[in-house]
Amino acid sequence: MGKGAVVGTAVVVCAAAAAAVGVAVVVSRRRRSMREAEAERRRKAAAVIEEVEQRFSTPTALLRGIADAMVEEMERGLRADPHAPLKMLISYVDNLPTGDEHGLFYALDLGGTNFRVIRVQLGGREKRVVSQQYEEVAIPPHLMVGTSMELFDFIAAELESFVKTEGEDFHLPEGRQRELGFTFSFPVHQTSISSGTLIKWTKGFSINGTVGEDVVAELSRAMERQGLDMKVTALVNDTVGTLAGGRYVDNDVVAAVILGTGTNAAYVEHANAIPKWTGLLPRSGDMVINMEWGNFKSETLPRSEYDSVLDFESLNPGEQIYEKMISGMYLGEIVRRILLKLAHDASLFGDVVPPKLEQRFVLRTPDMSAMHHDTSHDLKHLGAKLKDILGVADTSLEARYITLHVCDLVAERGAHLAAAGIYGILKKLGRDSVPSDGSQKQRTVIALDGGLYEHYKKFRTCLEATLTDLLGDDAASSVVVKLANDGSGIGAALLAASHSQYASVE
Repeated sequence: MGKGAVVGTAVVVCAAAAAAVGVAVVVSRRRRSMREAEAERRRKAAAVIEEVEQRFSTPTALLRGIADAMVEEMERGLRADPHAPLKMLISYVDNLPTGDEHGLFYALDLGGTNFRVIRVQLGGREKRVVSQQYEEVAIPPHLMVGTSMELFDFIAAELESFVKTEGEDFHLPEGRQRELGFTFSFPVHQTSISSGTLIKWTKGFSINGTVGEDVVAELSRAMERQGLDMKVTALVNDTVGTLAGGRYVDNDVVAAVILGTGTNAAYVEHANAIPKWTGLLPRSGDMVINMEWGNFKSETLPRSEYDSVLDFESLNPGEQIYEKMISGMYLGEIVRRILLKLAHDASLFGDVVPPKLEQRFVLRTPDMSAMHHDTSHDLKHLGAKLKDILGVADTSLEARYITLHVCDLVAERGAHLAAAGIYGILKKLGRDSVPSDGSQKQRTVIALDGGLYEHYKKFRTCLEATLTDLLGDDAASSVVVKLANDGSGIGAALLAASHSQYASVE
């Protein structure tokens, strides 16, 4: 090989080496850039999570302050303070079931797109509920936006059909009228145990001619048109019904709490502790108060930017603040909003934000619960939910664990706040501590109903542990939280019995 050829070859080799070095430098820079981008993404994700952790923090001292605020607002509502967020509605239920009730009683439970008709045969303290039957009926959509007469005629016709199926297990004493407890879970201004005027329709109903009218009178006229001889002896909402059902099973029940799609609480108050009560004191000395506690609001509540925007975009901004922080309608939506922030700021699910994640209420609380309870080492069930709901085909393990942590933060805060509310009721009743005079501790039972409490195990466990922490071990040993599954339906029938027109002659 000639000298020129050798030089040429050397030049080529050097050029190739230089090119290789150049490629290596580019690759190295690209990898460094990718590492830096990944580090920045993780830093941003950590910053969002840290902020959520701080804003959702609910230390015991804060929860005690929330309970104190709850007591203060309860007292304002009982004084009829027009600015009190808790209206503390008088239910006119002053005679809760005792277990001595006998006879055949019906209930109608109307609170959504379905209603239930129920009948029970009560056999007194020994036999209790001898027989029980119910049917669930879907309300045709056109009746939800029709006229009052059309809706109540449909309900009365279904009720009459149900009455016709009474079997041999049900017995109405001769000469007596059938009696009904009416669970009506819409805003009502109650004027007696068996009358109340509708304030407004909710839950998709928009019916002309009912607002401002007595809903019991509307139902009674519809039953008359059907030729059905039945008297409404109790008008209650679902929380008061749950309290009645709980008291029938356990005489130590003093309050009921609904934790489902929505939330509410009712409790037994001493009638002389209700300044706005103007009538004669009831013989029992007690009155059930429907708190409508979903509307509780206080500066002590740890509201975040996610809560504020959710409230602003809701159909009822400024209302039901407490409900929007603890109920099944909203917990999944709060999780979605935090995940959306993580997707925008930290590319949690990749460079493109999943379009479905932008949809309000696309992530429901039952889905949140399913993800939260995933115990697989790689969170494959959580990943499958994200794929089904958000359309994210391939989530990283890191994204799945962050999602799990967000579920934990939101559920834990909700459970803590719900426990603080229950603790507030116990404080109002003086059931939050051990008697200082050395007398025997009084057993106290809270009846809890609703799908959130019943089916979301981590929420339920956290709520109960938090209540124990707030009470302290000594006081907590005499407080029982008991599931009152479907207490509202039978509760209405029991209240029809305890307020029967024939009660005084038995």
